[in-house]
Amino acid sequence: MASLPDIPDDLRKLMAEVGPKWATDTRGHIKLMIDRFSEVLVHAPKDAAEVVSNVSYGPHERQRFDVFRPLNDVRVENGRRPGLVFVHGGAFTEGSRHRSSEVYANVLHYFAQHGIVGINSGYRLAPDAIYPEATRDISKIVQWMRDNADELGVDPNRVFLMGHSAGGAHVGSYAYNKSLQPEGGPGLAGLIIVSGRMRADNRSDNPNARRVEAYYGSDSSTYNDVTPITHVDADSMPTFIAMAEFENPLIDVYCLELAHRLADAKGFAPPVLWLKEHNHTSIIAHVNTSEEVLGQAILRFIDEH
Repeated sequence: MASLPDIPDDLRKLMAEVGPKWATDTRGHIKLMIDRFSEVLVHAPKDAAEVVSNVSYGPHERQRFDVFRPLNDVRVENGRRPGLVFVHGGAFTEGSRHRSSEVYANVLHYFAQHGIVGINSGYRLAPDAIYPEATRDISKIVQWMRDNADELGVDPNRVFLMGHSAGGAHVGSYAYNKSLQPEGGPGLAGLIIVSGRMRADNRSDNPNARRVEAYYGSDSSTYNDVTPITHVDADSMPTFIAMAEFENPLIDVYCLELAHRLADAKGFAPPVLWLKEHNHTSIIAHVNTSEEVLGQAILRFIDEH
């Protein structure tokens, strides 16, 4: 397997400087981290997958995704592999599956090295698409992977869904809210949440409150019903949760609330990973570097399910 680039010392120093003041300028700090990690990820291996770009699943320009098909024999059992649908963040109104030339494709390149067929998903954004339209887009992508499992070499019983930030909210709604699932159920083996905004809120200490309102509406009395955590029950699917030491306000609180709800409903706690020294952006942007704590933890979760 090709060697992965290290996170350079100057970038680690920058993370240490920015982390404690992350919430004072989330947008500026996010851009800074995207730019700096993109410089590192240029050197990350990208030869483990055949990439088919801009697959259309609807008429809107954002209803596109990229497919990453491993060129190795890792994790092949009876001719089938696990599948992973990844959903980007962007505070409900922004973002793209191509946040830069390197981020978020880094996530799919990493898992392709480990034998997992991946989809880097695009979806419609607010205000053009309001709740629950992003989740409906994700439903179509999951169904596409399952419908094309034979061609992709995917085990349809081992499809996983992963979301970062606002993407975590969208995938959580699909995974937990039965009213947003197809008649046959979600068709997933497990859910992976990375720094997900798992509760809708327009609190004054949420720097993205107006963007939350753009997607969910301004009537906060409806927020509990549209919140993914609300729909957790004893039948909720296996879930892996990761968060950073330095998060956008309340995201770590909501991730821990999700973990508590799952533990209370199911009788045992889900796996939870807290990444020291990382921030809301580096937690996802560092995937496919030599720091593999998160990547390896997710792989263990996939292997167990």
